[in-house]
Amino acid sequence: MAADELVELKFRLADGSDIGPSKYNSSATVSSLKEKIIAQWPKDNENGPKSINDIKLINAGRILENNRTLAESRLPLSEIPGGVITMHVVVRPPISDKNNKLQDNLPKKGGCFCTIL
Repeated sequence: MAADELVELKFRLADGSDIGPSKYNSSATVSSLKEKIIAQWPKDNENGPKSINDIKLINAGRILENNRTLAESRLPLSEIPGGVITMHVVVRPPISDKNNKLQDNLPKKGGCFCTIL
């Protein structure tokens, strides 16, 4: 894949809706794609990502790394002229609520949190 080649991508969300398709330069990084996804996230969906770390982009069964470009990720099907590549977007659930609930169940200092059989 040439560094100045355009790749047509669409991003499939968990609810089955899509963002795109749009054309991106093959030198674009995965993190820049994630930023565009956040900017175009449907406004009626309240569980949207807040940062690029909340999103995983999956293509051909592989999680793409933030610091890699599309060219480095070697997207399959990019050789097909006019083909649109679909990437799946996975949003990590907010962890702050889980951490608070988990910490509420932990023993206070000096306590024991164990089960004796």
